[in-house]
Amino acid sequence: MRKLFGILILGLSTSCNLFVSQEETTKNMVNQELLEINWNDVDQYPLFEGCEEDLDKIAQRSCFESAMLGYFSESLEGLSFQVNKDMNDTIYVDFLIDEHGFIAVQNVEEKESVLNEIANFNTEVSRRLNDLTTVAPALKRGVPVSIRFRLPIILNTN
Repeated sequence: MRKLFGILILGLSTSCNLFVSQEETTKNMVNQELLEINWNDVDQYPLFEGCEEDLDKIAQRSCFESAMLGYFSESLEGLSFQVNKDMNDTIYVDFLIDEHGFIAVQNVEEKESVLNEIANFNTEVSRRLNDLTTVAPALKRGVPVSIRFRLPIILNTN
């Protein structure tokens, strides 16, 4: 009898999990998984033509940056402005590559020193850079996601 009572107590103490709903267990697992995801990083960077999907993440990033800088330089090639005094400044351009792979200028940093010398600088840079190509979007857990990035434009008249 004592043995049966011990088995009954053991069975009741281990079966408490039977009273927890499957939905609650699933919800707890999903919440734990969401907490472990680094939302500030992607699993795969946007891919330009010529960048291989099966490269490791560091090589993908390097290929992405090189291709982006190439398109960036090509788009701004031939752009020239007349200035009255020497300039040595850096302007940052913020981009968004959306989940469909479209590249758009989000913001061109406004610096008074630059705008005083080149009034239409931000407008002209935005116009030229919004015509960049489309890419395969960044991926997070196999799902296309948007990604933001920033590139510098160095202005030097020397």
